[in-house]
Order: sequence, then structure tokens, then C-alpha cells
Amino acid sequence: MNPALLKGPANIRKEGWVNIPILYEDDSLLIVDKPSGLLTIPTPKKEKRTLTSILDDYLKEKGELALAHPCHRLDRETSGAIIYAKGKSLQQKVMELFKGRTVRKSYLVFVQGRMEDLRGEIKNSIDGMSAVTGYKVIEQRSNFAIVEAHPLTGRTNQIRIHFKQIGHPVVGESKFVFRRDYQLRAKRLCLHARSIEFTHPGTHKLMHIEADLPQDLKRFLDSHN
Repeated sequence: MNPALLKGPANIRKEGWVNIPILYEDDSLLIVDKPSGLLTIPTPKKEKRTLTSILDDYLKEKGELALAHPCHRLDRETSGAIIYAKGKSLQQKVMELFKGRTVRKSYLVFVQGRMEDLRGEIKNSIDGMSAVTGYKVIEQRSNFAIVEAHPLTGRTNQIRIHFKQIGHPVVGESKFVFRRDYQLRAKRLCLHARSIEFTHPGTHKLMHIEADLPQDLKRFLDSHN
């Protein structure tokens, strides 16, 4: 069975974030394209404006009683597709899919340097736990590579750590390497959650959701050969 590509028609315009595209929405799920720079949930600093708070306001304004519950996380600097459930019970069902490794996620990542191995798996452990990231080089440029990455496990910062471990950190990385050590720099982390595929826990249909590459990353590609 080929999954259908499902996209929503609307954008959420809230609190200065002029464009949070809704990729898919029904009575139980809300999938959006998170912009870079926005937290998914508050840190211990208890930030008031996060993607979750914006989506809660969106649902409230629509007259829906449910809150938005994130089923997984994206880093503040990472953009792309993220699944929210309308209610705790649906959240648990989707999280079980992640635990069972039946959710397929694809990221587009720009990494420093030219990669010798054009396809492979990174299997280095993270914090003592097994971690596996599959990857395929889409294009080599003069001093960086455009890579499609598929995390087969869900460790925190897995893609960022794995590519740093093999000597090809993500362009714009500042948490795991020093930006000053690399000639190629970017205003943001060049990591985008491009697509997500899973079985809908309510309808049992195979879902394939895509988030277009954001304009800032497109501009980066246009200006760097």
C-alpha cells in the first residue's frame, strides 16, 4: 500500500510567528511544520511561548476542548514536521509507535566537509545506549554535503551527535562543536525534519507527511556551492 501525502491548507499566525504551516489535522492529530528557533516545550526556565503553547491557543480559538500534546520532540534550532495529539490517550498511542520503532523519520541535514562514504549507518552509542542513524549523501558541494538521515533509534540530539562523532558536524552546530573551528558557518542549525511516516492510531491508515525545506535553508543552498 502506498501512503498518501496529506497536507493541510492553513497556517497558524500567532505571537510573531508569521508562518507555522499545518501539514495535517483531524479530530485526533495535529501535525505542523515547526520553525527553527522555537522550543517544543518549556525548559526548566519555564518559557511561556513555545510551540505547544501556541498550538494550545490555536485549538482553544477553534473551540476545541483538547490540549495539544507533543508525541516526540524537535530541538529548538531544528525545523520540520512534528506530531501532536489532541488528548493524552492519543498521545500515548502515538508514543507507543515511536517506542516500537514503527515511525519512519527522514531529516535533511547539511554537514561539514565532503563525505567519503555516500551511504551507511552510524552505530555509535549515546550516553551508554545503542543508537543507529542511517544516511545517504544526496549531493556533495565544495566544503559540505547534503545528506538524508534516518534515525532508527530516538536518542536525544542523535543526528547532531552522530555526525559530530564521525567528523562531519551539522553546519551551524554550536552545542557539540565550536563554530569558530569551521570556515563554513550558518545563522541556524542546518537540520530539518523533512518527512514522517506512521500508521494513524485511529484510522489505521498509513500516513506520509512532508515539510518543505524552509526558505532560510533554501537561501543557504543558493549562496553556497
